[in-house]
Amino acid sequence: MIKEIRIDTVDELMPLIADQEYRFDLDRNRSQYFYRGMPDASFKMVTSLRRNCKDLKKTLEPAILRNFAKYAVIEDPTVAQSVWRQMILGQHNGLPTRLLDWTHSALVALHFSTTEPNMENMEEHDSLVWRIDVTELHSLLPKSYRAVMERHKAEIFSVDMLEEAASSVQRYDEDMGDKSMVVIEPPSINSRIVNQYSFFSVIPSDMNDIESFLDENTSKTVKYVIDKSIRWRVRDMLDQLNISERIMYPGLEGLSRWIGRHYFVKRREENE
Repeated sequence: MIKEIRIDTVDELMPLIADQEYRFDLDRNRSQYFYRGMPDASFKMVTSLRRNCKDLKKTLEPAILRNFAKYAVIEDPTVAQSVWRQMILGQHNGLPTRLLDWTHSALVALHFSTTEPNMENMEEHDSLVWRIDVTELHSLLPKSYRAVMERHKAEIFSVDMLEEAASSVQRYDEDMGDKSMVVIEPPSINSRIVNQYSFFSVIPSDMNDIESFLDENTSKTVKYVIDKSIRWRVRDMLDQLNISERIMYPGLEGLSRWIGRHYFVKRREENE
């Protein structure tokens, strides 16, 4: 079941930011939560492949990956080694894929929740942050996938581990149906993935409604709705904490985005 929590003040952000479960096996506070920030609370959780290819996603995905690998190999020879590497590299560079972005950092998710392509819209609608529990999700996996995790003494899949469990997309879809999904940690191919503390969920082709799956099969999923009246306040707080485009997108692109937003002039009334 999905629990919805509204956040109307900055003080109410603290449970989201500091939510770390104490683990007796480690004697440490270590969170198994992953977060996804979205700038509009009305947006549905959907993959870029689904948005791009609609009901033909299953038919067109092989052609998308095949053509990406054919041309991308000059930039990264490892892309030919695994279909999962193709997806990760493609997702990172704007290719429509079945992967859904997550971060292990609530602050990073808040950044994406309080950043708009058009900053004039910041006070026009609420935004949100999703939280999932990866341990809960992976408990739903088929036994063969859980066995791979146990052999590697891991709680998150790597590319090599997923390749070991399912060497093809077809095999993965057959194993998952619409009842489970793998969360994978991408290789640190650049500083952007590292700085965003990135992870991906691999959405099976038969899972057409991700939110319904989470609502029916999980008990720790939370949807934090950020009230539009505090989005600018949260945005300014994040900048003060050095959570900005300059960190999310290292290099001149991120620097330019950050400077542009830093000097953004909010809409003013005519009588001011």
